[in-house]
Amino acid sequence: MNKIISMEEAIAHVKDGMTIMVGGFLGCGSPHRLIDALVEKGVKDLTLICNDSGFADIGVGKLVVNKQIRKLIASHIGTNRETGNQMNAGEMEVVLVPQGTLAEQVRAGGSGLGGFLTPTGVGTVVEEGKQKIEIDGKAYLLELPLRADIALIAGETIDKFGNIVYSGATRNFNHLMATAADTVIVEVEEVVEVGELDPNHVVTPGIFVDYIVNGGDK
Repeated sequence: MNKIISMEEAIAHVKDGMTIMVGGFLGCGSPHRLIDALVEKGVKDLTLICNDSGFADIGVGKLVVNKQIRKLIASHIGTNRETGNQMNAGEMEVVLVPQGTLAEQVRAGGSGLGGFLTPTGVGTVVEEGKQKIEIDGKAYLLELPLRADIALIAGETIDKFGNIVYSGATRNFNHLMATAADTVIVEVEEVVEVGELDPNHVVTPGIFVDYIVNGGDK
């Protein structure tokens, strides 16, 4: 199977109403070309799972500004004023999740787990509507796993099978999201032949990757 596809072919997989995960931390490690193509396509009513809503002109913030997101699940939104505006206007549902909990929800989704217990959020608004379980006298919240129809992630270098090497902090949520979606599309800067990568540097095995977009092509 040839996993390398064009940007147009990649974006064709994203349909109105889907749930998508997008990697990155304030735009660092985000698949910027894929995001721009989504904005241009105008796909709408998306549920977006990501660390944050970026900035108005950087990262997934562009999707927010373009009003393509129906529901946002993220750990913070403070760097993008438009997110708060749409939330307050009732135009977009925003679910704020503690950052570590969000990462673990994605990991649980990728690992096939039914959920996990955490003390984070006990006694706060975070616990509303959630099951609380006591173990050895300590209260925990049951947090459920998160999965998506499609994960759009970014890597630095990939081989043609899909083994991904990340650069520094760009790894962030990308390697978790690669395991937690039905279809995984990765945007990379360089594609090499199988066998060229040092296996010790590979973080995401190619078994998780469905499609590759070579963002390094000009």
